[in-house]
Amino acid sequence: MSRARGRLLVVAAITLATTAHVGSPDTYFEGAAGPYPVRIIVRNPGVVPGLVQISVRLLAPRSVQRVLVLPVYWDPMTAVRDGSYSVRVTVEGSEGTGVVLVPVMAVATGRLPLAKSLAAGLVALGALLLAGAITIVGAAVRESVLEPGVAPDGRRIWRARLAMAAGAALLAFASLGGRAWWNGVDAAYRSGLYHPFHATATVRGTGARPVLRLAIDDTAWINPQRQWTPLVPDHGHLMHLFLVRDSTLDAFAHLHPLPHDSATFEADLPPLPPGGYRVYADIVHESGFAQTLLTSVDVAVPAGAWRPSDPDDAWIETGKREAGRGKTDSAVLSDGSTMTWQRGDSALVVNRDASLTFTVARRDGRPAVLEPYMGMAGHAMIARDDGAVFVHLHPAGTISVAAQETFQLRQPGDTIRGLLGRRLTEMHTSREPGAGSREQDPHLSTGAPCSLLPAPCSLSFPYAFPQPGHYRLWVQVKRDRRILTGVFDADVARAP
Repeated sequence: MSRARGRLLVVAAITLATTAHVGSPDTYFEGAAGPYPVRIIVRNPGVVPGLVQISVRLLAPRSVQRVLVLPVYWDPMTAVRDGSYSVRVTVEGSEGTGVVLVPVMAVATGRLPLAKSLAAGLVALGALLLAGAITIVGAAVRESVLEPGVAPDGRRIWRARLAMAAGAALLAFASLGGRAWWNGVDAAYRSGLYHPFHATATVRGTGARPVLRLAIDDTAWINPQRQWTPLVPDHGHLMHLFLVRDSTLDAFAHLHPLPHDSATFEADLPPLPPGGYRVYADIVHESGFAQTLLTSVDVAVPAGAWRPSDPDDAWIETGKREAGRGKTDSAVLSDGSTMTWQRGDSALVVNRDASLTFTVARRDGRPAVLEPYMGMAGHAMIARDDGAVFVHLHPAGTISVAAQETFQLRQPGDTIRGLLGRRLTEMHTSREPGAGSREQDPHLSTGAPCSLLPAPCSLSFPYAFPQPGHYRLWVQVKRDRRILTGVFDADVARAP
């Protein structure tokens, strides 16, 4: 097919879930399959087994003959129930063959209820089958050995009634056994539903340099015999931690805690205003499995002069006046430049592609030259006001770049736990600052990081809001070695 905007829908009999975010089950990816720019959406049913929809959309005019989609599973330990999938998308056309891997997770996150109408129909059919079976037993005992036309005597009638009673009791016992089996399977399924690791956040120390400590205290992780693979760096960091002030959303921090040990991470706490904070921590395992840890922490007193424990750390306080439900399309950044949300006139609707495109201009209105921020042109964090949704976006979408790298760089000998992780760590540490940003930033509208653009820088994040409500967006870029954060608000309506 040859189309300016081609689209292919594929339904696959696998179950996939995006667990690296909160309340945002679908996977969004925007990148290149060889010479073909594509947008891929994997919609998750949240149950095992289940059907997913994989949508592949071509973003530029190309002559394409065929698009193939293949799910590839990888689980280094057979005892691990949760695993990592990579959806392999192959595009064949006039410019050759292009392949891209989109990482997704294979876990059960929910349980679908049985519709009342279906339940009533099944009960009626079951009762009909039981009645039919009992009737067949009675007829067999009463008349099966009689000559045609001979009426059964009283003894045969009583035998038939006793057989029907015994058959009814046996079928009732079998039904109770079936119900017990059904409940047992349901209980086992419920107990196996995926939950992120339990974690606890505390503020250690007081005075000029309080430290935020996050401890993964889940027995599934701290057990020496654990089956989970070790963590690998994503954008050069083992953990991306976000602090969002509860209710008001007027204070935000993006930190990268340093590992104290395999279960404890620490970062210098910025001078955030006192209050309760939601804590979201993104981690990626060597298997490609990504998850977001959830907890909360109370900040009592603002810190003094802040010295970030990592140069990529940043925070912002917007003030309570700006914490309301505004619809401002522009935000003045801390260096005086302006970030503008090109949201257009269309309303934001649940499960509909959102226009998350942003530009940055200098004080004089000319396009700002941006620098790669952790290997990408920008990052965006989105949270609903009640905390039910939180997502960390890149120009590549909702995927974890580290998870994608684990599939791209995996070798046959990487079944040994820790081997691939060490190679990934060495690869990240050997890169010079800004190196590899071109291949890590699949910004399709330009094909290059914003720092290389002669035209106004346009950051685009593929996403669709999963639930209605009020949202706050934090968009982070880097300019003149400073991390700048633009804050925006959005109201998302229900689908008509």
